[in-house]
Amino acid sequence: MPRLSWPSRSPRRRAVSGLAVGALALTLAACAGESTPPSASTAPEPSATATAAPASPSPAPTVDAAAVTCESLIPADLIDTFTAAGWTVRDDPFRVADIELESGHWCTWGDFAGAASDNVQIYGWAPIDEETAAETQSALVSDGWVREEEDAVVFITENPDTTVSTDAQGYGMTLQFGEGWVTVSDTKEGLLVIVLPTP
Repeated sequence: MPRLSWPSRSPRRRAVSGLAVGALALTLAACAGESTPPSASTAPEPSATATAAPASPSPAPTVDAAAVTCESLIPADLIDTFTAAGWTVRDDPFRVADIELESGHWCTWGDFAGAASDNVQIYGWAPIDEETAAETQSALVSDGWVREEEDAVVFITENPDTTVSTDAQGYGMTLQFGEGWVTVSDTKEGLLVIVLPTP
């Protein structure tokens, strides 16, 4: 098992919902998974046009890093979808490989008012220096996670043999390491939704 220090509601036990977000100028839609949010009457049908391509670097930065919130990390229409399903967000510290990243946000969206459930979605971001990024990546890989590099961006994803939920390309929970930042989502495709803050 990966030696990760996740927030109390472990995303490794999640049942990720499949939601599609309309493509906007600075956002891409890509949330694939096993189930829909808890209320079928309020949750929209998944879009047939949702991308199935592997993740690429996230949309251009539009949010000041000092002002990051869980609500600023994802598009407003996705927040509206969650709200319509009765979901709210819990903002936890960003912890990976026993390291807590200062000023990071580990955002868990779900129905926390209802019965206990692991039907949640995760979107997170944190600033990270080069040394800590290398240490984190090494720790994850040594615990069985898979490292890939695309266009100078590093992706560390769950071992496909042990992951609980995957996207259309077979990727489970994935961390994306850029220059001075790291993001996380339930799947690699989910990273496309995150709007990167400015430095």
